[in-house]
Amino acid sequence: MHTHSAPHSHHGHGHSHAQPGAYGRAFLIGTALNVLFIGVEVGVGLGIQSLALLADAVHNLSDVLGLLLAWAASWLTQQPPTATYTYGFRRSSILAALFNGLLLMLAMGGILWEAVQRLGQPAEVSGGLLMGVAGVGVVINGLTAVMFMSGRHHDLNLRGAFLHMAADALVSLGVVLTGLGLLLTGWAWLDPVISIAIALFVLYTTWGLLSDALRLSMDRVPRHIEPALVQTFLQELPGVQQVHDLHIWPMSTTETALTAHLVMPAGSPGDGFLAQLAQQLKQSFGIGHVTVQVETDDQCRACNLM
Repeated sequence: MHTHSAPHSHHGHGHSHAQPGAYGRAFLIGTALNVLFIGVEVGVGLGIQSLALLADAVHNLSDVLGLLLAWAASWLTQQPPTATYTYGFRRSSILAALFNGLLLMLAMGGILWEAVQRLGQPAEVSGGLLMGVAGVGVVINGLTAVMFMSGRHHDLNLRGAFLHMAADALVSLGVVLTGLGLLLTGWAWLDPVISIAIALFVLYTTWGLLSDALRLSMDRVPRHIEPALVQTFLQELPGVQQVHDLHIWPMSTTETALTAHLVMPAGSPGDGFLAQLAQQLKQSFGIGHVTVQVETDDQCRACNLM
């Protein structure tokens, strides 16, 4: 006997999927603005030999790819299950995060290597032009972040997009400060030093994304759920003698599933009990997809996965 919460239900921490077209315009505008800005940054960065500007351009390129992947994953997670993909394509959001993390780590590693090489022979950079171009980046990244602001409270993916673009605005602000420093002091070494700082900052923030994506891809219990508390909650349900074969895993970056065997010697209390259990797990632990098997004895202790 089992129970399952309503299709596409979302967990109790307020994380939910946006409708496929709800933020399509935000993704489109944000991507287009960043692509145009990347072209400007690369052109000017090469022209004035600014590694800080090129580092920011590579970072913005990863953001464009990230926006595209998040957009595609958001769309895929809304597609219905098929005969062979019985959970649909929800896991695409995890794969997108994993790919983004790897890509960004590699790109920043290359920038960091080049910046260290340039410390010995820093190139002369136009501080005023550097400030102007990076200032445009502050505006573009800031506007992109604002477009995702309204959805950050109820969708984890949108919150991630908002925080990422807001952080990018801060990175561009760092490049602006580099230009200001060059204008005030003329110290050419500021450009590679700021480039190193930007690369280290991005690597630091990316490590969290990459490690979380790796954990989720390996079906680790999501961070916001404590398995022992779920076990205790189920064990203390009226009529439950034992809980075994409990499994909790992420279906996507916003949805969590649970399966468990409940030993209830008196038998199942009925559909009402199961429906209430699903609702409680959703509200208390953010688990939106629940399947429970009720047994009248504990003869299934030898389940393969405990």
